[in-house]
Amino acid sequence: MLLSVVIPCFNEAEGIDRTAEVLSAELASVAEEFEVILVDDGSTDDTLPRLREIARRDPRFRYVAFSRNFGKESAMLAGLDEAAGDAVAIMDADLQHPPEILARMLPFLEQGFDQVVARRTRTGDAKVRSFASRLYYRIMDRIVDVPLEDGVGDFRVLSRKAVDALLTLQEYNRFSKGLFSWIGFETATVDYENVTREIGQSKWGFKSLFNYGLDGVLSFNSRPLRAAIYFGLVIALIGVVYAIWVVADALISGVSAPGYVTTICAVIVFGGLNMLMLGIVGEYMGRIYLETKRRPHYVLKEAVRPVRRSGGDDETTRPAP
Repeated sequence: MLLSVVIPCFNEAEGIDRTAEVLSAELASVAEEFEVILVDDGSTDDTLPRLREIARRDPRFRYVAFSRNFGKESAMLAGLDEAAGDAVAIMDADLQHPPEILARMLPFLEQGFDQVVARRTRTGDAKVRSFASRLYYRIMDRIVDVPLEDGVGDFRVLSRKAVDALLTLQEYNRFSKGLFSWIGFETATVDYENVTREIGQSKWGFKSLFNYGLDGVLSFNSRPLRAAIYFGLVIALIGVVYAIWVVADALISGVSAPGYVTTICAVIVFGGLNMLMLGIVGEYMGRIYLETKRRPHYVLKEAVRPVRRSGGDDETTRPAP
């Protein structure tokens, strides 16, 4: 069985050599034959020169490089497109996804599972971050159309059948956690302890995490639009009741001048709600707009791919546009 390992990289020059070294040692013990596809997502440091050197040094490592930063979702898609393995693993470049866990994951494929996911425990996480994560997944489970599990990320091993199914899903706005769940198939779970990052800093700040969470909410359901309808109906009902009360009060007590504060508050609140609803509708419309353009998910600047002889054996690599 050929094992392909897909690793998205963005500004990982400090640690990518260490990652390649660890992978060389670990993968040799879990697979008779393997390849590692390193995807440079438009890095602005020396990541790409390091990938060139790694690929030159070890032909089992190859890379593709984007013309600019297209995001991790596109990098994972590119890696899956390039992977030729019977099994494909997706891992981060910072070794927070321990390669030794693959030895526990791969046997599940032989048992008939098509997805084997690694579930990270929350050991060592900050309490605030852990609480926010659990709350997010509880909310997501209630509003999205596919099940999402706390601690389960992109670290997983997929059968060729599952990879081919994922590659048929070519939407522009991608949320891989949802896509992995959407395709279904028999899935096994392997728990592992949280691992701290050895080198460099995480590229995921609060803003990136918030936007990623928002993508998850909007990518797999239309409930925010329906919630806007219900919320609008409730507000309209409250407005009708209030209007009846104002008319009744005027008939009983007569018309009085006071009411300025109430009017201003109502205008501000309802104006804000209108902007919120328009924002939700606009977000969905923007996504539809991007889908209709049918632009590619990424543009390759440089790549190393296997050259095959007529007999079908891979011999060397060559740069490709």
